[in-house]
Amino acid sequence: MSNPDTASSPPLLDARGLHRTYVLGHRSVEVLCGVDLQVNLGDFIALRGASGAGKSTLLHLLGGLDVPNAGEVWLQGRNLAHLSEVELAEVRNRRVGYIFQAYHLLPELDALENVCLPGRMSRRPIVEVEREGRALLDRVGLSQRLEHRPYELSGGEQQRVAIARALINHPPLILADEPTGNLDSHTGGEILDLLCDLRNERQATLVIATHDARVAARAPRILEMADGQLVDGRVEP
Repeated sequence: MSNPDTASSPPLLDARGLHRTYVLGHRSVEVLCGVDLQVNLGDFIALRGASGAGKSTLLHLLGGLDVPNAGEVWLQGRNLAHLSEVELAEVRNRRVGYIFQAYHLLPELDALENVCLPGRMSRRPIVEVEREGRALLDRVGLSQRLEHRPYELSGGEQQRVAIARALINHPPLILADEPTGNLDSHTGGEILDLLCDLRNERQATLVIATHDARVAARAPRILEMADGQLVDGRVEP
């Protein structure tokens, strides 16, 4: 559900005519073909579709991790295609929080160091970043695991670290790619509850990609991915 106070404001995220094609051997595979998507501040949107439908590709384009073959992505009024590499890195670091299915934690760093890494990369004061990192890990139930490295944590614990890391710089946009996909149903439910609670607490915008109808059902707006395009599946008033 969109925040009524932002209904008349420019969208937080505006994707226009996105195409993405990959070359595999001697053939081209068009994963996205003309995707349009507007996301307002405070939205919670689920992208639902089968594995391989292009959900991850779309999230990568929306967050500036990849570039489209055609089309534009505007984030907070800035065309990502017009940004320098330094500016784009700043957007990815400060404006977007990523949560991946495979966690992507650095194995040589402990939980606190993984969470604090984006804050340190943005050159925030170290004391401030570590204080907030500890608070976030406490909020996700890992206050006793600060010095544990990823291999010492369960899958659910690693995903909690990844969620805390995504939030450390207070990004207005959170992109979550199958955040419960590697977890059992009980742990996945706990992670989804936590993610929804933190989204509300932080007043953040959440776009979550999933093939699981139960996960998608938590979002007020569901978009179905089919044939490289998005179709509204359900929108709550």
